[in-house]
Amino acid sequence: MNDKRTASRHRVFKAGKIAFDGGVIDCTVRNLSKTGAALEVESPVGIPHKFTLVIESDRIRRGCHVVWRKERRIGVVFDNDPEN
Repeated sequence: MNDKRTASRHRVFKAGKIAFDGGVIDCTVRNLSKTGAALEVESPVGIPHKFTLVIESDRIRRGCHVVWRKERRIGVVFDNDPEN
């Protein structure tokens, strides 16, 4: 299987939040890189294509968009370079 990622991801287990105009959904960040992340959710239903990923423990707040969805996981790519 080809891996199309531009940066290597590191396995993590961090609490996160998917924030968008309609609300906030809790998630678990399962892996993370400079360019994206894999998120575990109770259900991907209702999660929009674009949202802000918030990882409060690391003071991360990144705009992103979904590139794949599976049963309880979604893969996202960050929309731009971090400001902080």
